[in-house]
Amino acid sequence: MFARTERLTLRPGWIEDAPELARAMGHWDVVSKLARVPWPYDQAHAEQFLTSPRPRGGVMALICERHRGGAPIIGGIGIGEDADGNFELGYWLTPSAWGRGYATEAGRAMIAAARDSLRLRRLVSGHFIDNPASGRVLRKLGFKPTGRMIPRHSLARGHETPSAAFELELCSGEADNDPGARMAA
Repeated sequence: MFARTERLTLRPGWIEDAPELARAMGHWDVVSKLARVPWPYDQAHAEQFLTSPRPRGGVMALICERHRGGAPIIGGIGIGEDADGNFELGYWLTPSAWGRGYATEAGRAMIAAARDSLRLRRLVSGHFIDNPASGRVLRKLGFKPTGRMIPRHSLARGHETPSAAFELELCSGEADNDPGARMAA
């Protein structure tokens, strides 16, 4: 997926990105807030991620700053099908990019792709309860809390951690009546 926002470029990752991806993601404060990322996260993990096939129906992009030379990787964002057949939005940012609105900006671009290109009707997401900043991002993106707390395994932490569940309806009106409106990537 390629997308440009005011300040960001969302793009596919390539094997050449592995060292920079490992540096951007290789922080406990990042990895501990994600479900499927090991700790410590190193270049071999980044290479494996970048060369692995994407999940069915999924789309993934690295988040890069447009205004800085070399467009450094500052995060990642994606949509993938979960075990229940829901399409789930996930994202992360390296700590030096926190607090600038980048997750919201990238999230808006990914939601537009989900709605307009993938023609998805609904997204789910969530955040570990010890990561309230992610909950604020989800609310800014229009996600609504479901009121459910779900125990979710964190590979880095090595145990289940309570996670707040959210959902976002993407379609309304005529598109809801179109049986062909939901297409996989």
